[in-house]
Amino acid sequence: MSAVRLLLSCFLFKEAFALSGNFWHITDLHWDPTYELSNNNPALVCASSGKRPAANAGKFGHYVCDSPWHLINSSVYAMKNILPNPDFIVWTGDDTPHVDDKDLGEEAVLNIISNLTDIINQVFPNTKVYSALGNHDYHPKSQLPAAPNSMYDRIAEMWQGWLDPKSKETFKKGGYYTEKLMNQTGFRMLVLNTNLYYDQNKLTKNMDDPADQFSWSDQILTEAANNKEKVYIIGHVPPGFFEKKRSKPWFTPKFNRQYLDLIEKHHSVIKGQFFGHHHTDSFRMFYNTEGSPISTMFLSPGVTPWETTLPGVKDGANNPGIRVFEYDTETLLVKDVVTYYLNLTHANVATGRWEKEYRLTESFRVPDASPASMHEVLKRVADDPRYLQKYYDFNSVNYDLRDCDSDCRVDHVCAAREVDFDRYEHCLVKEGAVFIYGGLLPLISVALSLVVASE
Repeated sequence: MSAVRLLLSCFLFKEAFALSGNFWHITDLHWDPTYELSNNNPALVCASSGKRPAANAGKFGHYVCDSPWHLINSSVYAMKNILPNPDFIVWTGDDTPHVDDKDLGEEAVLNIISNLTDIINQVFPNTKVYSALGNHDYHPKSQLPAAPNSMYDRIAEMWQGWLDPKSKETFKKGGYYTEKLMNQTGFRMLVLNTNLYYDQNKLTKNMDDPADQFSWSDQILTEAANNKEKVYIIGHVPPGFFEKKRSKPWFTPKFNRQYLDLIEKHHSVIKGQFFGHHHTDSFRMFYNTEGSPISTMFLSPGVTPWETTLPGVKDGANNPGIRVFEYDTETLLVKDVVTYYLNLTHANVATGRWEKEYRLTESFRVPDASPASMHEVLKRVADDPRYLQKYYDFNSVNYDLRDCDSDCRVDHVCAAREVDFDRYEHCLVKEGAVFIYGGLLPLISVALSLVVASE
């Protein structure tokens, strides 16, 4: 190879490499400070089990418990070992355990948030963190107010190293803020307090626009378009439906519609949405009126392995997960998603080794994680049982490895495809019918051929 060609190749490689950035997404740590292995009664290993027995619990945790400190520590140091210098970190909340409010209190909640803030700061002292509140990051839980309060004030002070002065102002007002992404002109991060729209939040359900967050977001996104900015949105509670329980939404219908309207109006500047809350690994598609994909919301798996007590969900635990997003540093296009996990059962009997679970582009054979590619992923999951099962295994971070049957397929496909309430219900009917008739046609053909053969 000539010197000129070699130099050109090096230049092009350097340019291509420079276009790729990475950031961590960590969510739903749910630290349970009561986790104690020395207790001889399996029902009393952790308060978050709700007295469900945690037989054979280990130092990394148990599937009926929220995270012990050893698991929290392990997850943050795994991030450091795998990708020590990310461009930034996204942390989408839910820090306290699943226990009754009477067993926590305001100071206990703040202390837990403070401890988790400290370890992230300690391990990543020079990394920008964009942090959103979860519904468990307040006391009483889920009752986040649409007005200034002492908890917003105190959390803003905890996070002051991560927040610009203007961010602290809006955070103290309603738990939300916006900043230039990595302080770069042309890029913006929008951090939302979607707990204001949660259907369990009694304080906000009769409001039209809690804390003026919708009107503020509309203004920020309009200005972003005028300034030719590209935007990432992060939050905790997502719109749409839970894929593991049919017809279980998180937002009230009114707020769900308002969020959809916001994305549809401003999708041209929104380059990615990153949320938590489910503890599962999933995604949500947003389409325009012509049915073209316009945006994707990535739902990252949680660190806590806690098995949900939501009625109707069978075996709803997960292995702990953390996630790297690779993105184009010029366009903010999400290029790839790499999920790392801890097999909790193996970790407790051997070593706590975090390993790569999967890379999205490899596992689903798509060129990137753009809305068009994620639409293709969804089509494959809907149409090909092999991809459906692969998605289902990843959904619980390789914990629940049962076959995903016809009802399971409908629940997962419709939750990912339709964020709108009415369209979701229509999808349940349509996809159920597709399976019924699709499954019956081969049987009808066989029956007809037998009838013909016997005549």
